Amino acid sequence: MSQKVNVLTHPINSTSEENASVFFIGTATTVLEWRGFRILTDPNFLHAGDHVHLGPGVTSQRRTNPAVELDKLPHLNCILLSHYHEDHFDRIVEDSLNRNFPIITTPHAKGCLTSSSRSEPFKSVYALDFFESMLLECRNSGKTEKDESRTSAIKVTGMPGKHIPPGPISKLNDFLNAVPPTNGWLLELGWVTGYRIYISGDTLFVDELQEIPKWLEGKQVDLMLIHLGGTTIPSALAPLVMVTMDAKQGLQLIRLVNPDITIPIHYDDYDVFLSPLSDFMKEIEHAGLQNRVVYLNRGEQYQFTVQ
Repeated sequence: MSQKVNVLTHPINSTSEENASVFFIGTATTVLEWRGFRILTDPNFLHAGDHVHLGPGVTSQRRTNPAVELDKLPHLNCILLSHYHEDHFDRIVEDSLNRNFPIITTPHAKGCLTSSSRSEPFKSVYALDFFESMLLECRNSGKTEKDESRTSAIKVTGMPGKHIPPGPISKLNDFLNAVPPTNGWLLELGWVTGYRIYISGDTLFVDELQEIPKWLEGKQVDLMLIHLGGTTIPSALAPLVMVTMDAKQGLQLIRLVNPDITIPIHYDDYDVFLSPLSDFMKEIEHAGLQNRVVYLNRGEQYQFTVQ
């Protein structure tokens, strides 16, 4: 990425010693970087006017352009894919990726990506269910004399998520498989855990999320990337059904997880996103949480410090 990037830091505790970053590309697509190790989340590089398929008879048109093109990104180490939906893993990405490129995702998405029915199945796909973990060693990160005996790593853990409301609609979806299963993620960065990032994924505020603070056992989440937008699609049992959090549910999740900083993403890029960022900003203002939320425009970067 050769263009000049606007950089934001912690609104209160910026130290000028930031050594890690989140770069917002658009939708739920970000690049997380620490010590030269880069993770691409939910890659979507379609342009304004392009359409995606979201289920039987359901399409959506993109309203925005990504901040950068896929082929202009720096070297990447892996992809973190919350679920197998075209607005999170588009056809350009699917056609362009080397089949040996590492992808961490849900068991369902792994089945889709590695299926023998594909002409070219992906070969390095790793599935994590809720609360299952794997360790990524940051082997290409530069070392100094101070840390030459240590290997930096990122621990990735699948977190609960549900992309469809509970009740009859959920039961019907279990039969039709119209909306795929989804994960959230917890990333723990450091030689020992020096920074925790929670990514909500495309979930509603459902009972399953109550398990997250129980699993954390009082451990602090430093940064949350929250998927908003109030995505609303047609349903066989109702004219319209919301399948991602709107502004009010987003605030509920902040109160549940209690992250130090929250960055909203996935809120205005497609025409099925009916809960604008301005609604979330109002909720945050009314709750008095302005100093705990950072708003990134596409093409902006948030920098933070991993101990």
